Amino acid sequence: MELLGTYLNGNFTTRLFSDGTKIRETKDDNFKAGFAENMDIKICNYCDMNCSFCHEGSTTSGKFGDILNEKFTNTFHPYQEVAIGGGDATSHPDLIPFLQKLKDKKVIANMTVNQIHFEKKQSLIKMLIDEKLIYGLGVSLVNPTDNFISMIKQYDNAVIHVINGILKPSDVERLSNNNLKMLILGYKNLRRGKDWFSEEYENILPEQSWLKENLADIIKGFEVASFDNLAIEQLDVKRLMSDKDWEEFYMGDDGTSTYYIDMVERKFARSSTAPFDKRYELLDTVDDMFKVVIEE
Repeated sequence: MELLGTYLNGNFTTRLFSDGTKIRETKDDNFKAGFAENMDIKICNYCDMNCSFCHEGSTTSGKFGDILNEKFTNTFHPYQEVAIGGGDATSHPDLIPFLQKLKDKKVIANMTVNQIHFEKKQSLIKMLIDEKLIYGLGVSLVNPTDNFISMIKQYDNAVIHVINGILKPSDVERLSNNNLKMLILGYKNLRRGKDWFSEEYENILPEQSWLKENLADIIKGFEVASFDNLAIEQLDVKRLMSDKDWEEFYMGDDGTSTYYIDMVERKFARSSTAPFDKRYELLDTVDDMFKVVIEE
């Protein structure tokens, strides 16, 4: 496990390791960030998957953000983390030079791709990892075939992304006990996700109830199980943890050390589920945008 970097942020020190481990230490009772430690960055709204529940509403008519020329991309702190997604982020024509720019600034880049694109673009994925242009790889689950499981096990830092209400018992059965890492995301009731929920809620709600009721047993089948804040709320994850473990592992509310940037619409917000009237025009620095989020 390689130490990627150590930095001081507000009243705490952060150490980042090559396997995705993050250790934060402070002498105070609470962590108070001086700048965002992680930004969720949408670089395009183009995608050919047409997922019914896509909260970004991505299509083949979607646009690509001008990711090389925004001023704020020159203001990252060393060892800040970014989570890059879309749309289909792998389709962005400037993806590689953008990642190289981040690497030159010692920014730790992670990227999420759809399972279908992951399988089709193995040469690109391997190059990005081998050249250390990305560290973490999120793969959004479509169908947990034996071929997919065999393929993703080749990547030490790969995490399978699943969605509350979309994940099925049969998916869990096929994925379990394979030394896999899983991130459970909350269901985002936004754009197509909102429309699809209104049409399919009779099918979605039972899956959400099943996941919540069986969560303690489900996570035992994975090497690592983690959650975004929306899933933590929807599944009441805190009930499964002691107060001590909660204090140790919970990374904080949205906006306390993270925020969202949409480089297509040129907006930023507390999170990707923020109301549209709480999304603001991009500013020139990552710190100026974080201040707005904190003050909100």
